[in-house]
Amino acid sequence: MENICTLIEAKWLIPVVPSNTALENHALAVSDGKIIDILPRDAAQKKYNPERYISLADHALIPGLINTHTHAAMALLKGFADDLPLNEWLNNHIWPAEGKFVSNDFVYDGASIAIAEMIKSGTTTLNDMYFFPSATAKAAEDAGIRACVGIIALEFPSAYAQNFDDYIEKGIRVHNKYKTHELISTMFAPHAPYTVSPEGLAKISQLAHDMDLQIQMHIHETTFEVEQSKTETGKSPLANLNHAEFLNSNLLAVHMTQLTDAEIALISKKGISVVHCPESNLKLASGFCPISKLIEANVNVCLGTDGSASNNDLDMLGEMRTAALIAKGVSGKADAVPAHTALEIATINGAKALGLADKIGSLEIGKQADITAIDLSKIESAPVYEPISQIVYATTREQITNVWVAGKQLLDNRKLTTLNEPELISRANEWKLKISAA
Repeated sequence: MENICTLIEAKWLIPVVPSNTALENHALAVSDGKIIDILPRDAAQKKYNPERYISLADHALIPGLINTHTHAAMALLKGFADDLPLNEWLNNHIWPAEGKFVSNDFVYDGASIAIAEMIKSGTTTLNDMYFFPSATAKAAEDAGIRACVGIIALEFPSAYAQNFDDYIEKGIRVHNKYKTHELISTMFAPHAPYTVSPEGLAKISQLAHDMDLQIQMHIHETTFEVEQSKTETGKSPLANLNHAEFLNSNLLAVHMTQLTDAEIALISKKGISVVHCPESNLKLASGFCPISKLIEANVNVCLGTDGSASNNDLDMLGEMRTAALIAKGVSGKADAVPAHTALEIATINGAKALGLADKIGSLEIGKQADITAIDLSKIESAPVYEPISQIVYATTREQITNVWVAGKQLLDNRKLTTLNEPELISRANEWKLKISAA
């Protein structure tokens, strides 16, 4: 028998690749943080001698969920200034609060709280955009989660940086610190076309090319953004970005709620990934990203929660369900975005967008052991006819029992192994008192 680190067996193993597949009574063999074998349970027990044997008789194993767009530290502003339109919410509440309180400590604590929630919700990878990215990277490193940290860029000063060049210089220092890290990576993160000048975007585009980094940016988030651009420039933000040769396969376009058929064709031609944030878009009444049309046009659509202040949770299972249901309602087609496609959007498509599809996003031999286990024995999901459908349409995050990143267990029977949950709750309440008293 071959000695290995861990053998995990489960009632169902859902690899995502190949698509719409559920293997019954199979096991994953894990060593050195990677999946080294996938085989029937009985064969696995005869072949391997694991240091740790985990039997999950009523569970489904899926690839770890990938939150392709969030602002993790905004967990400290969850429930702050709810039920307001985006521009009023940002200009009159969020940005003033951030101006008073955002700091290295704020971001580290907020990101740690968010990461704890994400791990307990089955997320193993996050793609972040926020101030003090070094603090977010440190929080992710301490927790053991996989993270891509955005090199945030704006044209106005903040507690983090004085000007555009300052944002870029500080972000590149974070990149240089983590460029060889196994779990932490970086990408450029200009906030939006209306907060970064064409000259700034041109500089980021050149830097991204030279450094072989991707770019994420909020684009076409609201009708107001698109109409304002047309009034000021005669073109939509997307048209202006295309004219500036900013659109390419390294771009993650976040939100994209306002799109014409011609723009969808352009997105497909340029190979852009679209990050769908359905619950944030619903809460802020920003509109609906037409993901059914995008998928039909062979656009890579992935999924994000956005920040807790505009969602108000970081629950990727819930986000996946909402995305599937909205797609049906918007398209008028009950078969739009079926369950297995929704799961792909939350896993392998996110990996493709982050340039990590060779490492994560599916349960395949040779990939990193980023794994989420879901208990399907509960009344909420009984009976189970089709496990993938049940996960998307009937399962809650409370049924996620175990989570591994690169083979390291971060959640063990609903208990965090690298983070102190009571301490994080205490920190959250301390920040709430400070912010409420201001």
